[in-house]
Amino acid sequence: MRVAEIMTNATITDSTTGTLRSAAEQMWKQQTGSVVIVDGDAIVGIVTERDVMRAVGRGADPDEASIAEVMTRDVITAEPDTHVRDAARLMAQHWIRHLPIVEAGRLVGILSQRDVTGVFAALWHETGAPEIDVDNLVRERRLARVEAGDLD
Repeated sequence: MRVAEIMTNATITDSTTGTLRSAAEQMWKQQTGSVVIVDGDAIVGIVTERDVMRAVGRGADPDEASIAEVMTRDVITAEPDTHVRDAARLMAQHWIRHLPIVEAGRLVGILSQRDVTGVFAALWHETGAPEIDVDNLVRERRLARVEAGDLD
């Protein structure tokens, strides 16, 4: 199964001039967990629900903090023909829950952790137990980060 088959085509975008509150409002209104920041057709960042929580938790004023201050600039992306398993591994390795999907340099969709979970849940129902190549290193790295207090 390829990412194009399960990604959300409707993408929520904003510019770097918005505020943290405007990004949060967009996410709430569209019931999504991220806002992709674009400049023309180029992706320049992404703001996720985790970015909002981290910023507010550290004292940022949602009405004053700009998207540019909060967004992740090194955006990990995939292409529509990427296998879902490879996309899931990419998301796990980089600790991300939202993966922008890009074709010919343009944002065409987004794959969420929820999308991937739905596929694996359907496989479980159909086959009884999907074969999943579990990467214990990802789990070990996550546990080490939590123990060290790195909750990002």
